[in-house]
Amino acid sequence: MSVHDDLTMAQRCLDDLSRSVGRLEQQLGSTDLEMRRVRADADHLRESVALLRAAVSQPGSSRRPELVTIPDTPYDDSLWIDTDDEGLGTRGRHAP
Repeated sequence: MSVHDDLTMAQRCLDDLSRSVGRLEQQLGSTDLEMRRVRADADHLRESVALLRAAVSQPGSSRRPELVTIPDTPYDDSLWIDTDDEGLGTRGRHAP
């Protein structure tokens, strides 16, 4: 099965879920916190699948991100002159 077919199947399942949640809202009401949470989760899933479909449909989206090399050389100490040592307080002052 292709990615497009899997995304279509996922979209159909989400459509079924949305209809079921709608029926539950009619029966239970939409003011209940749990019902609002279920509706929000279903909507988030729908948005996530739409974003995934858009990402897959873009040409070149299967490329791996470019790696960034981080040098092993130490940082310049002058970059840290105006900072505080975390947990130790400000320089020149004593902890209580």
